[in-house]
Amino acid sequence: MAHGANSEFESLMTAREKSFPLSSSVVVGVFVLLDGAWFIVAGLLAYVFLVDRAIPPAELYLAAVLFIWLASLFIFNYVGLYKFAAIMAPVANLLRLLVAFGTAFLLLLAIAFSLKISAGYSRTWMFSYGMLAFAAIFLTRVIGYLLISHLAKIGVFARNVLIVGGGEAAEKLLDLMARERPCFNYVAGIFDDRLERIGPKVGQAPVLGNLDDLIEYVRSHRVDDIIVTMPWSAEERLGSIIDKLRVLPTSIHLESNLGGFRFSYRPSPNPFIGVPMVEVVKLPLTGWHIGLKSLEYKLFGGLLLLLFSPVLALVALAIRLDSKGPVLFRQKRFGYNNQVFEIYKFRSMYHGRPPEEKTPQATRNDPRITRVGGFIRRTSLDELPQLFNVINGTMSLVGPRPHSVEHNEEYAPLIRGYFARHKVKPGMTGWAQINGLRGETDTLEKMEARVRYDAYYAENWSLLFDMQILVKTVFVGFRDPNAY
Repeated sequence: MAHGANSEFESLMTAREKSFPLSSSVVVGVFVLLDGAWFIVAGLLAYVFLVDRAIPPAELYLAAVLFIWLASLFIFNYVGLYKFAAIMAPVANLLRLLVAFGTAFLLLLAIAFSLKISAGYSRTWMFSYGMLAFAAIFLTRVIGYLLISHLAKIGVFARNVLIVGGGEAAEKLLDLMARERPCFNYVAGIFDDRLERIGPKVGQAPVLGNLDDLIEYVRSHRVDDIIVTMPWSAEERLGSIIDKLRVLPTSIHLESNLGGFRFSYRPSPNPFIGVPMVEVVKLPLTGWHIGLKSLEYKLFGGLLLLLFSPVLALVALAIRLDSKGPVLFRQKRFGYNNQVFEIYKFRSMYHGRPPEEKTPQATRNDPRITRVGGFIRRTSLDELPQLFNVINGTMSLVGPRPHSVEHNEEYAPLIRGYFARHKVKPGMTGWAQINGLRGETDTLEKMEARVRYDAYYAENWSLLFDMQILVKTVFVGFRDPNAY
């Protein structure tokens, strides 16, 4: 790998890798919640301090507040006030905010007149409510903008970006990104297979190597986005680059040049403010999804560990009485982003066997398996200690089953897109397992089928999908004729 970056740049990138990658969906979601809170609080405050509560029914005012809140939510979204770029430019969008507010209140008045209940509302309350809610929401957006900008400036919020291609398009892109205000995106480096045609730097960004070097870089650094800067007319070249990079746990974007490109794409989400971009590979676990997935495996993992603790104790005792050796078996496996971790299982084979050159998969009537081992493997009880992997964050409840290091090295060169299964954390159960692809994979075709299911899951994750897999695991996962 080319090393054009100086020590100061390296230390800066190390610090940025410890930062939080800003998610536009999370920021927008927070402001949606804050807006809703202010609509309700402002309406209640105006009612408590300005309305003679002995005359009108409180339900009438509560209905008005709820209507204004829901109508404003729809109107704000319709006019683009819930786009990240609009939230990051509160003063520039002041007029649009004012018009959206006026529209919501006019709708309330129109409905009140048509239902002949307008006389039930205090005019003082109506005007006070509107001004208070508008002031609170606008000030919240200004303060939010200033706070987010400050956190981005000091490096708390930072998205680490790599650029593929070192030509003129990359120079223009770097110039656009340098003018972003506030700036959330930091270019860690440039990668290009034609290193002899470019210098040690493109603009202020160092050239770090070719595409193989990029893959190695992503495996050892936190990278949030990859931007490909090549002419869209070079479809075959772009296609091969995207296929090579889509196994990485990053989003992939193309600079915007829509001239007849045949691959599916979607507009890239901000925080690429003012930088035209389209997204061709999207990570399923971004923004709120990361929190949902984390909550899922921490909460459910802890509950399952508590629930199965008597079973864990009984199985451990049975293993201890059945054969000599430790209760737990530990093995190195590849996990998220090809990082090696240690997986825990109940020992199901005889301890002290002669060393093996490689790790053979278990087969039917395998003489290495103990009496208790055969039972716990058939019933999946040997997998229960992986709840500790779930708790320590190296695994999730649902995800591709982690293969041994030897099996990864054996099958990765033979199966295209094999490493796409490492875009998410490995799981105790997975989409492949509940579809009959559990146990021994004694042919290349079986492993290819498992990888297809794993890659599908990695690219289509949702909380509902996880719940579906967990429910099916209860009925098909504990007894499987392919498990031995």
